[in-house]
Amino acid sequence: MRARSAVWNADVVTTPPRGLRERKKQATREALREAALRLAVERGPDQVRVEDIAEAAGVSPRTYNNYFASREQAIVSAVTADREARIAAAVAARPAGVRLADAVTEAVVEQYTNTGEREHKALLLITTRTALRDAFLDTAAGIEPPLTAVIAERLDDAEAHTARVLAASVAAAVRIALEGWLRPAGKAEAAESLAAGGLVVPSGSLPDRLRTALAPLAPAFDAAEQHTQP
Repeated sequence: MRARSAVWNADVVTTPPRGLRERKKQATREALREAALRLAVERGPDQVRVEDIAEAAGVSPRTYNNYFASREQAIVSAVTADREARIAAAVAARPAGVRLADAVTEAVVEQYTNTGEREHKALLLITTRTALRDAFLDTAAGIEPPLTAVIAERLDDAEAHTARVLAASVAAAVRIALEGWLRPAGKAEAAESLAAGGLVVPSGSLPDRLRTALAPLAPAFDAAEQHTQP
């Protein structure tokens, strides 16, 4: 009995509480993405290896692979980190009387355009490499899960089928807006892009592009809201 008790006590001492484990994971993720962005800015993205990022963050390459599938993913994450959750939180924070289509649109525009100097520098870096642009565009898909949850709650959609369709549509619309924004506006810009080694000059207003891309979804949001009304 004493031996069993000793083993049990050891387990209790050496196993971190769930909250602590999650905080450690979050800290590791933040260290990796910050190291990835810093090294990419200092050396250029093509001169950064996964091993370099892991070493700068104080972890092993194996640990790195538990968090990111590529160096591009880590670099982009420094800009897009937690954006999906912030969009969902912004929608949830809107008063119940606000039209759902408007709440979603404004939340998306707000979270994609309220960037600081650090984010601006990172976005400029991202536009210089096709792989980074692709990774940046891929992050739009992450909007769907948290937005599904908040839309389902707003619509009282127990099965979340309608909410999932709407959230997936929002994610697709955002990606389309970003693709258009990152595309050179014309032949002159394309020539400059080629001369600059692939630099893509964002064209037009991102808020306008996001609102335009999301506008066709408004009738679907309105119909879903009307369906839930008594």
